Amino acid sequence: MPKIKTHKGAAKRFKLTGSGKIMRVKAYKSHILTKKNSKRKRNLGREIEVSQADYPRVRRQLGI
Repeated sequence: MPKIKTHKGAAKRFKLTGSGKIMRVKAYKSHILTKKNSKRKRNLGREIEVSQADYPRVRRQLGI
């Protein structure tokens, strides 16, 4: 069996923590920011953990 290649698009979007969690950045922070209030923009800047339903798919793309 050949090695599984890392999906490079996924590698740029997800980060693995020391404890093994997969983190992602929230969407909707790139443009049309004038109508979004400061609290919303601040919260969109945070990293959050990938949902449990998406874990198998993301792990496979990252080659973990």
